[in-house]
Amino acid sequence: MPAIGEYDPLLYGANDEEGLVAVEHVEKRGEGDRIALFFRRDGKIVRKTDSFEPFVVAAGGVAAGCPGVLRSEGLSGKGALDTVFFFATWKDCGKAKKWLADETGFTPSAVGAPYLCLNDPVQQYLVLTGRTLFLGMEFGDIPRMQVDIECITSEGYEFCNAAREGDRIVAIGLGDETGWTEVLSGEELDEKALLERFVEVVRERDPDVIEGHNIFNFDLPYIVQRARRHKVKLGLGRNGSVPARRPSRFSVGERTISYSRFEIFGRHVVDTMFLLQAYDVSHRSLGGFGLKEAAIHFGFAAKDRTYIDGSEISAEFARRPKQVMKYVKDDVLETGALSRLLSMSSFVQAQILPYSYQNVCVRGNATKIDALMIREYLRQRTALPMPDAVREFAGGYTDIFMEGVIRNVHHCDVRSLYPSLMLTRGLRPESDELGVFLCLLEVLKDFRLRARERMVASESDAERAHFDALQATFKILINSFYGYLGFQRGRFCDFGQAGKVTEDGRTLLKQMIQWLRDHGAQPVEIDTDGIYYVPPEGRDGVRRSVFRGEFQAWLPEGIEVEFDGEYEAMYSYKMKNYALLSDDGEMVIKGAALKSRGLEPFQRSFLRESIRMRLEGREKDIPKLRERYRKAIEEREWPIKELAKTENLQDAPATYAEKQRKGKGARRATYELALRSGREYRAGDQVSYYVTGEKKSVAVHENSKLVSEWDPENRDENVPYYLAKLESLYKKFGEPDKQEEMDL
Repeated sequence: MPAIGEYDPLLYGANDEEGLVAVEHVEKRGEGDRIALFFRRDGKIVRKTDSFEPFVVAAGGVAAGCPGVLRSEGLSGKGALDTVFFFATWKDCGKAKKWLADETGFTPSAVGAPYLCLNDPVQQYLVLTGRTLFLGMEFGDIPRMQVDIECITSEGYEFCNAAREGDRIVAIGLGDETGWTEVLSGEELDEKALLERFVEVVRERDPDVIEGHNIFNFDLPYIVQRARRHKVKLGLGRNGSVPARRPSRFSVGERTISYSRFEIFGRHVVDTMFLLQAYDVSHRSLGGFGLKEAAIHFGFAAKDRTYIDGSEISAEFARRPKQVMKYVKDDVLETGALSRLLSMSSFVQAQILPYSYQNVCVRGNATKIDALMIREYLRQRTALPMPDAVREFAGGYTDIFMEGVIRNVHHCDVRSLYPSLMLTRGLRPESDELGVFLCLLEVLKDFRLRARERMVASESDAERAHFDALQATFKILINSFYGYLGFQRGRFCDFGQAGKVTEDGRTLLKQMIQWLRDHGAQPVEIDTDGIYYVPPEGRDGVRRSVFRGEFQAWLPEGIEVEFDGEYEAMYSYKMKNYALLSDDGEMVIKGAALKSRGLEPFQRSFLRESIRMRLEGREKDIPKLRERYRKAIEEREWPIKELAKTENLQDAPATYAEKQRKGKGARRATYELALRSGREYRAGDQVSYYVTGEKKSVAVHENSKLVSEWDPENRDENVPYYLAKLESLYKKFGEPDKQEEMDL
């Protein structure tokens, strides 16, 4: 049963059977399709089988004559999609989908299609039955295995590639939530034996989830290709099957990431790099998405952690293979720690949503709300509407009032601004005749409040973490309801109501800014629902409490403000780009302009150091910092990796060369170097390079070398080029007279 409150079928689905850990679609020739259900009972897996009839929801008249229909069922209500058509097999459903596309002229993914066919059989089954995963379980109840591999790279290349004969796996690190670890060593086993033992361990320990950092785009593709080379069957599925692979995309914030999706029968595959990127969308505090960076950022990197630069793995394995084994073990431990921190929210969502756990981790929030709405409408046998026509509407209120360094900055956040406005003012999709939208929002808000109460009252760290994950999950979903209104693929989207929500939000926030000014505070920046401001009372606790109480009392009923941050200083650069210094010295940088991942390493270091100097009131030291960096460049003190850029080849070099032959696209140093090297680079390979020459303005693609070609005894990096980059950064961010400090 649910960890808080009473069981609610609106939120958790209509089937309350507990312990379900995996659902798989099984096609049996001549017998109709079945669903395999995996339950965890007393620590062991119990497999059951259920029937399955795939379905399409369509306008009855449109689907008349649709082939292969097993039976149909009419739906009540005003929606255009008023009939459910059931089929005996997934193949029959696919044929019907193609027939509907031909008849209507709309593909299944087209917004205006007069039919709906969920393209995942597992989602269809969960929607129809009301089942959800992990119900009645806690996060620690599901066995999760972490996997990490290390490979050696053929001489002359910078990054390993599974297609090269000489590049091979030399270590497979494994671990789980109990603290168990095992490292399969290439010092003791050849690559074929490593892979065979890997399969044995997975089947012996039988995890529900397999996790890794960048497991989709590195570890699993590499393992699969090397297993194919050695003719090792990767029978990782609970039925002995090998992983299925297909191209997919993961959208998070403004980024879309192409990846190789792997599905392992009866298990889930979770990439902690994706979880980390999803975390960064809301926090914007990460300098990068590497495992080591994350471990340091979150504070779980061990003091005695073994570090080896990726380019040194081959040499280190040849010299000290045991160091490589320590390194991969530490990677596995950090992956497990990162998963414990970030995946609990997805675990809780899997108890609610009609998705596999693996899909919960990669689906967008608006899509998740759509799934909840559709499930409830079909449960109540009510027709589905057509999506609203796309219309433009004004967004949220963002503004910047002060720039430079500001002292004694506080932050207040309007607690769930848009959801609160929707609930208090009854703003919901016009097509939602059952009123499910606001009911879901109300239930989620109530559950979040209960989870917060339980979190505060918890006496153990584990229990507190559990309820914190619950309340955070509900907060994420609650805050996504507004976005759903403007989600054009949402079955119940409503652009008019979305515009009304933002209009009301802008009005309220502008009133709040005026109230702060009227009462002696000075706003610095506002971003949709959060306000940075300098309070009128300094750091006097009593006056501060009175001020905050008066502010809350002034707000309309149903709107609450949370005072959730006090900072020694804030560097306000431009809209949504700022840095904060807390009283304990921790610095947080937000915004792409202040932490661009496209900068060379020395530029990122200079930018971070100069920002800290500003925040700490040491602006006069910034010119000295510049001189230190200038001297290091002029006297060639740094290793070349401080100046180098590393980029992935999105296309094969041959593809790039063909585009150039046809006059398409700009010349790129990475591809030019790969082609000139005479080596067999492939799409996905990484190329690290530095710029050569003696003038600051050079064509990079004509004046660059691979890092592997760098000779520390005959250094040839382009000093004027890198000095110009430093000077440009200094003029933009470093010169003390560019920004005046404001101490208010």
